[in-house]
Amino acid sequence: MKSKKTAKHLLILGTASHVGKSAVVTAICNILSKDHKVAPFKAQNMSLNSWITKDGKEIGIAQAIQAKAAGIEPTVDMNPVLLKPKGDRMSQVIILGEPYADKTAGEYYDSIDMMHDILRGSLERLGKEYDSIIMEGAGGAAEINLYERDIVNIGTARLTGAPIIIVGDIERGGVFASLYGTVELLPADVRANVRGFIINKFRGDPAILESGLREIEERTGIPVLGVLPYFDIRIPSEDSVSIDDKSRLSVREGVADIEIAVIRFPRISNFTDFEPLENVARVRYIELGEELGEPDAIILPGTKNTISDLHDLKQSGMDARIKEFHGNIPIIGVCGGYQMLGKSIIDSGIENGEAAQFKGLGLLDIATTFDAYDKTTVQVTKTVTGSGAILGPIKGESISGYEIHMGATESCAPVFGDDGCIDESGLVIGTYLHGLFGNENVRRALMSYLHEMKGIEYVPQVESSELDAYEELADVVRNNVDMGRVCEIIGFD
Repeated sequence: MKSKKTAKHLLILGTASHVGKSAVVTAICNILSKDHKVAPFKAQNMSLNSWITKDGKEIGIAQAIQAKAAGIEPTVDMNPVLLKPKGDRMSQVIILGEPYADKTAGEYYDSIDMMHDILRGSLERLGKEYDSIIMEGAGGAAEINLYERDIVNIGTARLTGAPIIIVGDIERGGVFASLYGTVELLPADVRANVRGFIINKFRGDPAILESGLREIEERTGIPVLGVLPYFDIRIPSEDSVSIDDKSRLSVREGVADIEIAVIRFPRISNFTDFEPLENVARVRYIELGEELGEPDAIILPGTKNTISDLHDLKQSGMDARIKEFHGNIPIIGVCGGYQMLGKSIIDSGIENGEAAQFKGLGLLDIATTFDAYDKTTVQVTKTVTGSGAILGPIKGESISGYEIHMGATESCAPVFGDDGCIDESGLVIGTYLHGLFGNENVRRALMSYLHEMKGIEYVPQVESSELDAYEELADVVRNNVDMGRVCEIIGFD
């Protein structure tokens, strides 16, 4: 039974993961928002990069980005189900922004009927408020083994009866085969709603594609709506697949003098925290088995499982290599990384399945306790209260961010209001605040210190805003995709 359609729908599906679905939805939301009230939607997201809404609910960061691009406030109905992998085939299931349970894939699929009801309710609520809902699928649309359990691709398509555009990534090779194969493998009722293709990440002269474009259209009867060039636009990454691209990105002009090492935990989460630093420094994501090199600063990021990643950190010997830099360069921990910097972590079985106490790196005078299946999820504005060579120059200034964490930490030397901790040297800093480096004053304070330590003049660069990035992305799509045809497909005149 289909939900009552009070808004126009469009579903963007992909031939695989990381082909550009999120970017296309972001651009379409921005373009349509000039004339219509539009909202994004993704029934189910699997990602460790998440966002906290104003009312303290947790959703995938991609839908928060898409909402911002549309000029609206992100809400939990835009991503009603979020899966956060914890390892060992287990994920934390977030339903309507709140932790529901840790489940294996099999256990999760046993409750799939309930998930259908949840996404139906979210679509109905969004449909009453918005003119159009631009929906995003997940992974490849033609996962034939999942059709009966799939809520995000086939489930959303059947629930809404929405017209569909399929995105393919030419950089991977075989784009025509993947587009053709995806269409042919879709169930007949869903295939009938496919209205167009978009080819993404093309490098070179589009004219050489003409014969292929004509043939795929002749074979499928489905038009190619546009070919998007490869572009590097800095909007926050959706999930961990994107982190592999970072080693292939060229270092931006003028930022190679300073190197910041981010430890890439196996269960790294919210690495979007450090993307603002990529505009002002060379940011390296270091695997536990890699050489740390000679960085100017080290960051321990968030993780979906602090204790497991702490264990892996020690097993690899990376903990000892980090400690070698103690007292010489900044060492900053965010969320799970902050917890690891402390003296101890006491788990009642919530984090790691059994009660135990674990020794941290001992660089901060803090202790963390996991004693309840409760998660702190809140947007915050804090005052810088920490001192030292890095934070001293901005002491008393305001910063904003958001918290997503389990566990409670006791600190006698907070740095941002009542949050975090700093050591006597002022070089080891820990905080629960995600989005810390999105604050210009924090970036400036860190970069000023790092340049001074290297004897390099610090000249702040003019950085484009997040809103500028959305407009730039929209321009790329507007200039390379037939948006008039897209609007017709949605049902707009």
